[in-house]
Amino acid sequence: MSDALVIIPTYNEKENIEAIVKAVFSQKKAFDILIVDDNSPDGTAEIVKNLMNDFSNRLFLEVRMKKNGLGTAYIHGFKWAIARKYDYIIEMDADFSHDPKDLNRLYKACYNDGADVAIGSRYSQGVNVVNWPMKRVLLSYLASKYVRFITGIPIHDTTAGFVCWKRKVLETIQLDKIKFIGYAFQIEMKFIAWKHRFSIKEVSVIFTDRTLGTSKMSGNIVYEALFGVLKMRLRGLPK
Repeated sequence: MSDALVIIPTYNEKENIEAIVKAVFSQKKAFDILIVDDNSPDGTAEIVKNLMNDFSNRLFLEVRMKKNGLGTAYIHGFKWAIARKYDYIIEMDADFSHDPKDLNRLYKACYNDGADVAIGSRYSQGVNVVNWPMKRVLLSYLASKYVRFITGIPIHDTTAGFVCWKRKVLETIQLDKIKFIGYAFQIEMKFIAWKHRFSIKEVSVIFTDRTLGTSKMSGNIVYEALFGVLKMRLRGLPK
């Protein structure tokens, strides 16, 4: 068993799942993987089950009965990881928008450099996004600026979904009281960690948009991120 677990939520990722699993396992640092699949109709879970024969005790699968949002998928994975005493828990997309080679850098930021939370940041050193239309780049970049302005959180990429958490952070955050289930979940988690005075470090990465499969971005996600932040700021820490 590794001390670090990579959680990858999936919904209809049959084009990417085998390649991303093998790419994570090819890293010099040994990572375990948990796939949290929302009952994908395209057979993603079946592909993972077959791969588990080759990576026993390193690759794990949790299948939920329906698609309930990114945030709830990660919280399911976080609780699974905490119960098994992983020291470092990493969020990662299935579609190669996050480079598996950067897993090592996020892990080292926590393990070697002492950060409690390490964020794979697209905006800490300019704008490092590849293959996104300019409208989407601006929307994402300005959303992070907006969150920083409203909350005061000293993070350039507040909506980043490539994050390494020390277990003590996830044990401190009251996961059952997280309000958001879409991409605003990423903002809320960072905000609460910061309010608890955990050390947060941004690691500059290059984000590359998916080439296979379908994006899960929607207007409801943007609405939740923009207007939910005001509620989150007023609400403060969960009680």
